[in-house]
Amino acid sequence: MPTGTVKWFNSTKGYGFIQPENGGPDVFVHISAVERAGLGTLNDGQKVSYEEQRDPKRGKTSAENLKAV
Repeated sequence: MPTGTVKWFNSTKGYGFIQPENGGPDVFVHISAVERAGLGTLNDGQKVSYEEQRDPKRGKTSAENLKAV
């Protein structure tokens, strides 16, 4: 399971981005994934593990199954 650092997260807008620890493009994270993980919000600089999931309709990748590390 990849790990990364929350680059920024705006709880008002309901999304943000995770910077992967192993490099590569930032990963989009939606508030719904945060809530499903039982987390209230994400804080800038917070370390998390996640799974990347690709939306077949839109072709975009997002973070799911988040865990604080």
